[in-house]
Order: sequence, then structure tokens, then C-alpha cells
Amino acid sequence: METAKIPVQPPKRRRIGVLTSGGDAPGMNGAVRAVVRMTIHCDCEAYAIFEGYEGLVNGGNMIRQVHWEDVRGWLSRGGTLIGSARSMAFRERAGRMRAAKNMVLRGIDALVVCGGDGSLTGADVFREEWPSLLADLVGAGELTQEQIDPYKVLNIVGLVGSIDNDMSGTDATIGCYSSLTRICDAVDDVFDTAFSHQRGFVIEVMGRHCGWLALMSAISTGADWLFIPEIPPRDDWEDDMCSIITKNRKERGKRRTIVIVAEGAQDRQLNKISSATVKDILTQRLGLDTRVTVLGHTQRGGAACAYDRWLSTLQGVEAVRAVLEMSPESPSPVITIRENKIMRTPLMEAVQATKNVTAKIHAKDFAAAMTLRDPEFKEYHQAYLHTATPEHPKLMLPEAKRMRIAIIHVGAPAGGMNQATRAAVAYCLTRGHTPLAIHNGFPGLCRHHADKPVGSVREVKWLESDSWVNEGGSDIGTNRSLPAEDMESTAKCFELYKFDALFVVGGFEAFTAVSQLRQAREKYDAFKIPLIALPATISNNVPGTEYSLGSDTCLNTLIDFCDAIRQSASSSRRRVFVIETQGGKSGYIATMAGLSVGAVAVYIPEEGINIKMLSRDIDFLRDNFVRDKGANRAGKIILRNECASGTYTTQVIADMIKEEAKGRFESRAAVPGHFQQGGKPSPMDRVRALRMSIKCMQHIETYAGKSVDEVNADPLSAAVIGVQGSQVLFSPMGGESGLEATETDWSRRRPKSEFWLNLQEVVNVLSGRSAPGGQEGWSCYEST
Repeated sequence: METAKIPVQPPKRRRIGVLTSGGDAPGMNGAVRAVVRMTIHCDCEAYAIFEGYEGLVNGGNMIRQVHWEDVRGWLSRGGTLIGSARSMAFRERAGRMRAAKNMVLRGIDALVVCGGDGSLTGADVFREEWPSLLADLVGAGELTQEQIDPYKVLNIVGLVGSIDNDMSGTDATIGCYSSLTRICDAVDDVFDTAFSHQRGFVIEVMGRHCGWLALMSAISTGADWLFIPEIPPRDDWEDDMCSIITKNRKERGKRRTIVIVAEGAQDRQLNKISSATVKDILTQRLGLDTRVTVLGHTQRGGAACAYDRWLSTLQGVEAVRAVLEMSPESPSPVITIRENKIMRTPLMEAVQATKNVTAKIHAKDFAAAMTLRDPEFKEYHQAYLHTATPEHPKLMLPEAKRMRIAIIHVGAPAGGMNQATRAAVAYCLTRGHTPLAIHNGFPGLCRHHADKPVGSVREVKWLESDSWVNEGGSDIGTNRSLPAEDMESTAKCFELYKFDALFVVGGFEAFTAVSQLRQAREKYDAFKIPLIALPATISNNVPGTEYSLGSDTCLNTLIDFCDAIRQSASSSRRRVFVIETQGGKSGYIATMAGLSVGAVAVYIPEEGINIKMLSRDIDFLRDNFVRDKGANRAGKIILRNECASGTYTTQVIADMIKEEAKGRFESRAAVPGHFQQGGKPSPMDRVRALRMSIKCMQHIETYAGKSVDEVNADPLSAAVIGVQGSQVLFSPMGGESGLEATETDWSRRRPKSEFWLNLQEVVNVLSGRSAPGGQEGWSCYEST
């Protein structure tokens, strides 16, 4: 007799909850969107807990399953759409018991929590107590043993959402650069009236226990003075501040005065230093017409900047991966970023280090507090001091160590070029070097007659360069021409102007120029000097770095364009916009913009475009609009790099989509062109320009007093500074292991290995273009 086969029940899908807690921060919605879509892609179910821990305690309709289409358009929205609230109930064990019961009843055994250190501490306590909470619930008869058996382990992963950037172990928290953007926009606007009336402005920014926002805004806006909680001023700070401001105005001719005050600013006795106090000092002691601007909660609002969009997206994806890879013994991780690398850090180690900083400040141990801050923080503070107050007798080098340092821009303009030059000039003046600006690139250098200079090379003064703090483009001019076009004249000019070092700021042309000069050393001793390149190009295609100045400014300009153009669809028919991005033969900008705007697809030179790909994408769009049934009026975006295909142009792709839509939807082509170079540089490009530029100057200084043969023998005397993974490094141009031989794809003008290529798959996953669960073929999930 044949026995009946018992059908095998498929394993129950895992359910992952996501909540936002504490103060809201731009980018939180991007994190929630990424967690939801990555969860669904991994064949799990996503649940949103509304109103933070309060929703977890109260349960009911505050814990809801969310689907793919529920998070459409969230990348461009500010605040947190699932709400945040401070929960007193969750701080008590009884409240946490109710939260645990609600999670078990809904089958949720993993949480992704986006919030500050308090929110993340609460999450870790919840995980630690989880087994005993379940036992108490069974003992009280509220749950049965059978109900809790599948949920004996709770997995917690943290995402840091905080505009203050006050979490140790990470370079940036979700929301901090968006907040910094609000501050810089406000101060940039104040510049005009401050200059017109020779006024002083005291700007108060957020930061109760952390001065990151104040420090970075001071760097980004060239503030004359700065107050942050970690480094209180000396007891005679009033005299110091008045002396510096008087010097800047009367001796150097500066018409505007900006002082940045963190809300947690204090003196060495922990007495508060208020913006009103600073204003009164400037008014009474200097007779300065001074105004106070308290930016307040405007710093929290608005859409996230490009950095916070892609950071929150990548960290949200990594959080889901961490949940699925965790074992019961794994410590709860928090997802962090170091330079350009997304990492996992033990949550409580990061939280404890953060609390230790605050404790040291309260104990007046300010040196220890700075030691506990990330090394980058202290480095930025030192860099600010070098540029804000360029006369430090103790920092002046002996005459024999002082150098004539030439600065040149090569290639297309990029945001950050002026800021890098300004930082280099200020550092040179602080140390006693002579900064020499070469105007209009190598052709400008060689433009002379009978060895007589005609003004294309001249010393830069402090006041001139200080005004470049928020200017886009290149004030000393840039040019794509290379030294090899007239190497003989270039060498004569190096000798004529007695250059001791060359600082080259620019893109792939700048990289090529340093390479050509290095190779010409065999023939010309004039080039046996330090030759240092700082990558600055919107294409981000320079070997030796994962980040180039100008690329962040470009991304911000591009996402503003995409947001605006997508918005136009809300008042018209359903549309697909095919937008052409710059970037040369590197698809970096297109890919990162695709992550930041939720593009349907991104076409890049590295992958090319073929008819099969276009056919599948058109089918994908058609299916989206059929299921949509007119409910979503937002436009969909396809990004195409300018060099992705010689045949399938932006207009051709738009026309193909329009033809195949058969009237169900429309398509349009848009080419933002040089608009992508941006206007004023983004805060990130400004602060990184300062940091990298000063590192370059310090590197150049190591060659002071060395002979030409000693310089020539050192591979790092011709080098590129760059971000590589979690570090900032100098990479040699020449030699067997140098960038020229091992890392450069000369014909395509890009690195041989591009770190961001695997992010294409993330774009496809979050748009629904990649099938869930690793299946082959395009899926039918809604995009954006």
C-alpha cells in the first residue's frame, strides 16, 4: 500500500523591521527605502515601525508590513516618513516587554535601527534582554512556549542618523553633510550683506556636545573665529579673537567678519559662550556693526544632499546583509564609513567611545576628548588654524627650509580647485614658503618673450586667495594643454621662476602632466623637484584615488536637476526621462547619481549598451506602467553616460522608448551638459580640498633642502594624493609598481580597477531591475 506523501512546507520568510529614532536627519528616508527593498530582494518581508520605539511598544497599526512600491520617491524627501518620537515607555523594562510581545506576534526577529547613540544603546539593551523578556512573557501567560520558540534570537543592526556627526568610529553619519549644506548656504548668503556693509556676523549652529558642524562650516566659509565644545579657547580668548579680527580687517583689508559658534560652546571652566556674548564683545570692543544669526532647526530640514542619499542607501543595503549574516554570538554591529569604505563596527564600542568624549569634556580633560575624537577631526582643526590665522611665528620655518611652491590647474574646471589653492596659499604663508600661481595652465607658464615673464606667474597674497573660499571653477585659470607640447620652454620657465616644487590640481590631464614631467627628468634637471597631483575632476577618473574634488559638487547639481525634472511629470502624463551625464569614459557620476535619485537604469561605458539590454528595459518600463494604473504620476529616470554608446545616443534611446510605449507613457531626453560642473562647491569638496591640499604641502616640505638627485631617487617625489579604501595615501607615479605602469588605462583615461563598479548591481537591485533572490532576468518591481 502506498503511503500518502506529506507536502513539505516552505520555510517561513524572515521578517525584518526598520525604525527611525531620536532627532530626524536628512537621509533617513533613503535608509528606510534601502532596507525595505533589500529585504524584499533577499526574499524576506519588511516591516516599518512608525514613531520609533513608541510604535514598537504600542504595536497595532504602528507596525506595518511595507511593500516595494510603498517607498517610491522617498530618496528626495526630508525628515523621516515613518516618524520618530522619544519613548519614555521603552526605557522601562515593562515597555520593552510589550515591544518584544508585539514583535513575536508579528514574527519579526530582526531590527534595523536608524538613530543616534541613545537610540542605538536602547537597541542593544533590547537585544541583550531579549531571552529574559520572552521568558517573562511566557511566565506571565502572555505568550506560549510554542510562540516564542522560532524567535529565541533577536538580531539588531544600527545605522547612525545624526546631523551632529557625533558617533565615534565613523567619518560621517547620515544627515550630517545635508545639515552642513544648509549652514554653508546660509553663510554664503550672509557674505554679500556682510561685505556690502563691512559687517560682522555671529552664526550659531547645532552641536551640543560635538563641534563637527561648527568646525566644518568654519572651514567651508573661511570663518575668522570658531567656538566648539571639544576645544575651549584660552582664558584670554576675547583678546585673541579681537586681535585676529582687527588684523584681518585693518591690515589685510577684509571687509566681512564671520564667527561660528556651536550651541555647546563653552570656556575652560565649562561656562557657556553664547552667540549674544560674542556679538556684544565685537560691538563694544571693536565698534563692529555685528549681527547674530541662529540657524536652529533649518539645519535639520530639506531634502538630503547627494552624499547622504548614497551613504544611506549603501548603509541600508549593508544593514540587511549584516542581519542575514549574523549569528547568535555576533555582537550587534553599527554600519559606518571610513573615507570611502562601508564597514561594520561593534555597536557598543562605538557608543561607548562617543560617551567617553562627552565625559572627558565634562571633566575638563579637553586634550583627552580630542584624542578620543576621530583623528580626522583633529587634523581638520589644525588645518583650519593654518588657514584662518596665517601668521604663527612658531610655525615659520628657517630660511633654508622655505620653498618657492608653484600651483597650477590643469584640465576642466571642478568644484574645489579654488579651495585647494586657497588652502595651499594660506599654509605656505604660515610656514614662510612663497606660493606662486601659474595662470591659465602650461600655456600661461610658457607665454613669455626672450625669457622675460609677462605676469602669468605671480605670488599670491592672503586676501586674494581668501575670497576664493566659496567660489566655483578656477580663478587662476585652467587649461587642458600638457607640458609635452613644449617641454623645452616648460623647463626654461621652471628655471626662470626658480620653482622648488609643483602642486598640480586637476583631472586626468593633471595626472598626465605630472607623468610627463617625471619622465622628462632624465633630460631636464628643472623637473627634479617634488611634483604632486591633487585629483580634481567631476569624472572621478584619476588613478590612485576613489575620490576627486568636484565629483560631489557635480552629483549635487545632477540630483537637483533630476529631482526638478522628475517633478515636472507630476503635473503631466507619465513619463520616462533619459538624462545624459558627463564623466568621459568613466561611469562613476552616472552610477552614483543613479543610487542617489533611484534611477530605473544606468548606462555606462564600462558595460556599454546593446539592443537586448534596451529591449528588456523597455519591457520592464511597460510592466511598471501597466501595474501602476496611473496611481504614480512621478517620472522615472534613466541615466546615460555621454560615452556609453556611439550608436544609442540619449535621444535615440528616448525615441525608442516612446515608440515602444504605444501611447501608454511618454519619454523625453534631457542633457544638462556643463551645468553639472556646478556653481559654488559643495561643503564636502570644500573641506576635503583643504585637508588634501595641506597634506600635499606637508609632503612637499619633506623635500626641503634635498638635492635634485635625492629628490629624483625618491619615487614619492612624483605622486598623487588620494582616498584608497579607508585611508588617504600618496601613490608614486613611476617605477614598476607605480600608477603609470600598473593602475592606468591610458587609452580610456581611467583607472584599470574602478572601485565603484559593483555598485551598478545595487542600483539594479533597488530599482527592481535585478530579479529577487538572485534569479536571472529583470524583475517587475516598481522603480524610484
